[in-house]
Amino acid sequence: MVIRGGTAAEIADSVRALVDRGELIPGQSLPSVRALAEQLGVNRNTAVAAYRSLARTGVVVSQGRGGTRIARRAPLAQEGFAAAGTLRDLGTGNPDPRLIPDLAPGLAAAAGRPVLYGEPVIDPDLEHWARDWMAPDVPGDPAALHITLTSGAVDAVERLLSQALIRDDAVALEDPCFLASIQIARLGGYRAVPVPVDAEGMTVEGLRAALEQGVRAVVSTPRAQNPTGASLSARRAAALREVLADHPYVLVIQDDYFSFLSRRPFHSIIGPGNRRWALLRSVSKFVGPDMCLAVTATDPDTAGRLALRLSPGTTWVSHLLQRLTHAVMTDPEALALIERAGAHYAARNHAFADRLTAQGLPVEAGDGMSLWVPVPAPAREIAEQLRRRGWLVRTGDGFRLAPGAEPSRHLRMTVHDLDEEAAERLAADLVEAAGASAG
Repeated sequence: MVIRGGTAAEIADSVRALVDRGELIPGQSLPSVRALAEQLGVNRNTAVAAYRSLARTGVVVSQGRGGTRIARRAPLAQEGFAAAGTLRDLGTGNPDPRLIPDLAPGLAAAAGRPVLYGEPVIDPDLEHWARDWMAPDVPGDPAALHITLTSGAVDAVERLLSQALIRDDAVALEDPCFLASIQIARLGGYRAVPVPVDAEGMTVEGLRAALEQGVRAVVSTPRAQNPTGASLSARRAAALREVLADHPYVLVIQDDYFSFLSRRPFHSIIGPGNRRWALLRSVSKFVGPDMCLAVTATDPDTAGRLALRLSPGTTWVSHLLQRLTHAVMTDPEALALIERAGAHYAARNHAFADRLTAQGLPVEAGDGMSLWVPVPAPAREIAEQLRRRGWLVRTGDGFRLAPGAEPSRHLRMTVHDLDEEAAERLAADLVEAAGASAG
């Protein structure tokens, strides 16, 4: 095993190649910074930069005095999946299937004539509906609005970042952060810069600090931030727009995934001076997770770049999905059910938060599919106590971005589908577990 190179990039590429060929294996130690610099005849800072680049992309892990080792490829946490076994899984973030519209009536309308190569990628009826949906919330002339379809919100974010960033570029992400965004940053080799989130959403000082670090893109959730449930207030959105006004060429992505279900108003951080922006909305939370379709509204330049990212592979989203989505979203009965679903999720989350608060564990319900529960001790300890009582929950640790952060003291719990008996038992178990861990 011989590492080569004279620059940080060359050294990092050499290590990656050795890993790819199996000459470096997970857990294997690498030379110290000093030893590597001496071996290659480079400045110590060059070796440091190479190791930092490899660490950011997950190739190596630094263990302080224990040195630097090739990373073990542990599976990344996935939204909606956990090995629950016999436990009651409260970490899914799934909608209630009873509140997803029946797709059967729309299937007949979707099964029209075959769509062939070279035809418009967006079905005309869906495009008209999508423009009406997006136009009120983006800057510029609605008639000049650019609409792109992708296979869901995560697909949209991945493609938007890949057309704007290259490996080692910095992207501002909310902290705590949606699991898929963490995965996109890691797999793309981007440097994730954490921006703290409070009850009003992404913080102003956090965004300002990220921009000072040279981020080239910002990903923000305006409503029902996952996992915290925070939504941007009008005041916070205005302050964030003011900060972003000094950085017009930073790509600003707003992922309004909860749109139709949200109980909060939409407030944009995209101002009239922003030159690169995208607002995306998925239908998966209210039409069903299997309906992999998201609408993205962008500025003209980003639209062109995004189209190029789609052209080599999935040039378009299935017109069957497009027509089915349009049929559902123009059906009064389906829209009424979606409205009831949004009210149901909010009511169940608030009821469970009130139940915990009444038992001495104060919780404020945000917006979204799940509840973000502060606990008085490290969340992993309480999660283990709950596991012994038959519950599987997600701790806040998996959603954290900041390196070296203190153990999380939050649990994310999906409770809207619990009946009264189960909710009462969970609340009692959680309060008891919190008391035992805190004591």
